Amino acid sequence: MKLFRYILCFALLLAWALPAGAAPAHAAMAAITLSPNTGPAGTSVTVTGTGFPKKTSGTVSAGTTSAAFKTSASGYFTAELVMPESAEPTVTVRAATATASASAPFTVTYSSPSIVEEEPAEPAPTPAPTSPAAPAPATLRFGVGTPGGPLAAAELNEVTALAGEAPSIILSYKDFNQAPPITELEAVRTRGALTLLTWEPWAWGGGTAQPAYSLDRIAAGDFDPYLRQWGQALAGWGHPVMLRFGHEMNGNWYPWSEQVNGNGSGDYVAAWQHVHGVVTAAGATNITWVWNPNVPYWGSVPLAGLYPGAAYVDAVALDGYNWGTSASWSSWVSPSQLFGDGLSQLRTLAPGKQILIAETSSAEQGGSKADWITALVSYLSAQPDITAVTWFHYNKETDWRINSSTSSAHAFKQALAARR
Repeated sequence: MKLFRYILCFALLLAWALPAGAAPAHAAMAAITLSPNTGPAGTSVTVTGTGFPKKTSGTVSAGTTSAAFKTSASGYFTAELVMPESAEPTVTVRAATATASASAPFTVTYSSPSIVEEEPAEPAPTPAPTSPAAPAPATLRFGVGTPGGPLAAAELNEVTALAGEAPSIILSYKDFNQAPPITELEAVRTRGALTLLTWEPWAWGGGTAQPAYSLDRIAAGDFDPYLRQWGQALAGWGHPVMLRFGHEMNGNWYPWSEQVNGNGSGDYVAAWQHVHGVVTAAGATNITWVWNPNVPYWGSVPLAGLYPGAAYVDAVALDGYNWGTSASWSSWVSPSQLFGDGLSQLRTLAPGKQILIAETSSAEQGGSKADWITALVSYLSAQPDITAVTWFHYNKETDWRINSSTSSAHAFKQALAARR
């Protein structure tokens, strides 16, 4: 009996010593990735964390530099960190909360040393005064979607050359008949980028009348085995991925719209919450759930009734295009005219969430595409909660590509360079 009492007292003391809400060390699989993970001192690095305690504050640090972060409802965060000077070939980047931590190495590169002259050189003239400070590192990430998707290396290399930098986000698409694209995800990760994976609950090419994929069937669990397959595969892969399920749901051109396919008010939220629950329960805590309407327009479904709630969404996004006069119904619009109202609504519905522009481009017809690109990047860069812009590099309804004209391509590279 005395032995039992000693054991009980020890257990009580141990429980008292743990912080409130503390979990066993093995309960969380905290991990971070760096983009890029190599470069010279002064490189701005995006630190992405998964598997951390939910809705918790923490700090990411490297040497003498640090930045604060707060995790989402799924234990995800991103933070920007400028790499410090270091005499060592690697710098350890560490992210920590009160109960979890993870680290990753950053490889420091150096320029070749200059050749030292054997004879003393003439004194150099006094240099002219320089500007007091260098431009701040870029915070607006550049992403792209191309027809061939993540495995089309030649397309992505072409975009890199056109833009003057490699995209750090690569957009892709899958419907409900396709397996989890692990090979594609890994190809993107190998490029040092993050996938923005569009998951569309329909069969491609089937039009808007697809009752087999109605929202109430999804919410009722008819696709649960398929959802679990995706959740388990993404969990097994284990690296960060942004997942936008049923994008542009406020329009009427997809069968997951509440305006078509027998769907009704409230069905989209029910389907989203169900998909989120099944995939998360399968262990996929490495997902950033991106809720992504089209820019609102006259006749579109009001966004307030389509938002699943803060607990089910990690980031929000908008899709929007300047069609110019390329279609009979369209006219030229500036970036602020295109996105202003939608951004305001997103901030009201999802305060504090990061915002992405997940699809955008401009036609050539009706105005200066080059000027539009310059204005777009400047407009988005001035808004700190907008973290990325993804360009739709397709020649489809019109020529949306970066290089639809020489002036467009030049403006694109210059605009990205100017934001740094």
